Amino acid sequence: MTFVRPLASTSTQAAPWLVIKSYGHEEGLSCTFRQWQAGHSHCRFLHGYALKFSFTFAAASLDARGWCIDFGGLKPLRDWLHHMFDHTLLAAEDDPELPALRDLQARGLAQLRVLRAVGCEAFAALANDWATTFLASETDGRVWLEAVEVSEHAGNTARLTPGTGCL
Repeated sequence: MTFVRPLASTSTQAAPWLVIKSYGHEEGLSCTFRQWQAGHSHCRFLHGYALKFSFTFAAASLDARGWCIDFGGLKPLRDWLHHMFDHTLLAAEDDPELPALRDLQARGLAQLRVLRAVGCEAFAALANDWATTFLASETDGRVWLEAVEVSEHAGNTARLTPGTGCL
């Protein structure tokens, strides 16, 4: 975890507090997927990564304990990440080979998760949606998600900044 103190603000609204919670490559979020539409690339084949997720949480003020967010209260987020990405096979709902991938699950050879899309960008959007819903219910809107990053490895990372339309 990383603690970032905001810079002094000249506006009348206090700058938000930002904290970052990461679930690194060592977390064991090892999944397999393919990007079937990448016909020109080897990414069309099944391949896997130990993904890394980083969540930047923000709050305009700290709680009574002096925290932006209780890191210990993020266990449901960690559990969801493991359910979705720990030794799973991820497939896009429009993958023409989805029946074959479903057969792997039926035969006990894979834990299949069918998603709207696959890839770092899609995983960042999915994590954003889940974490945003979780934060709304757990903090009554006091804490929001400033950004989500998903890394396949040091060279490939997607960053989603909710509300800005930017990946």
